[in-house]
Amino acid sequence: MKHLSRQLNILTLMHEDLVPPASIEGLSEKEIQPWKMEYDVSATLGQLGHKVHPLGIYGDLGDLADALDRVKPDIVFNMMEEFDGHGPYDQHLVSFLELRRVRYTGCNPRGLTLARDKALSKKILAYHRIPVPAFAVFMPGKRVRRPSKLEFPLLVKSLYEEGSVGIARASVVRDDAALAERVELIHRQTHTPAIAEEYIEGREIYVGVTGNERLQTATPLELFLEHLPEGAPNIATSRLKWDYSHQAKVGMTTKVAELSADQIRHLDQLSKRIYRTLYLSGYARLDFRLAADGRFFLLEANPNPCLSYGEDFAEAMHLSGVEYPDLLDRILRLGLNYRGVW
Repeated sequence: MKHLSRQLNILTLMHEDLVPPASIEGLSEKEIQPWKMEYDVSATLGQLGHKVHPLGIYGDLGDLADALDRVKPDIVFNMMEEFDGHGPYDQHLVSFLELRRVRYTGCNPRGLTLARDKALSKKILAYHRIPVPAFAVFMPGKRVRRPSKLEFPLLVKSLYEEGSVGIARASVVRDDAALAERVELIHRQTHTPAIAEEYIEGREIYVGVTGNERLQTATPLELFLEHLPEGAPNIATSRLKWDYSHQAKVGMTTKVAELSADQIRHLDQLSKRIYRTLYLSGYARLDFRLAADGRFFLLEANPNPCLSYGEDFAEAMHLSGVEYPDLLDRILRLGLNYRGVW
């Protein structure tokens, strides 16, 4: 693939605790893991011939404003997943870039807003007759009352948080007492509302999508937990997501999903419908459950997923014939071509 022919002035935007060193020589995999994505992206952009300016921020927009004035970037490569410690504020950070008329990579503010709120996104998709689990939202400080039509088992998680925050095997509940206990735990741990959604037994399938108007889907991957204890739910818990030793213990792998030609065609069309319905742009990963009756249910839409080399999104693109430098080049092009309101 032919890359961008001109050198870009790129501001790479990340959490202040995740600014990587210039070199990883002599560092262990465990030491690298927290900021691996930030390093992989910054280093690869440099190798592509671009001028990279890393910026770590937390809760001060003044730092970003000063950097924009100083660097005058052609584009901001956005790797922020929160602002001031709050996940839902990432959309406002991107809105600030739009107000400054600065090009950026990844999803636009509207798509981030819709996808971040798991209840709102499900309502929109259900309106468009796209299969999603039945659900109910429980606000902090309110009594937990399950709607009579919402049947067990249920999966309880944060309404807003991503990265499997607050999800454990005990998140799958089978009676009202366990539901109330888990909802209160989510309130206490994440300081967010909780959502309890129908737990759908089945296969977990991930689909990567890139594009603004013209969309491309990647090879679907499937999550396998080959040594899961008998009776344990087949879910990606927080521990499973971040603890490498636990991943090895339960035999976690992602492999190319074995699907029929008709299923692949349907999943491609469904993924593009969801992406457009939620006004996503740039790139995203869609998480599905394939139920026993053959229906694909969308669990979550994840704009701006992890871009670490070798992780699920990049690996799916690799299996689709897009190598890692080509993927970052494509993301840059999409950011440069995206047209904001201005």
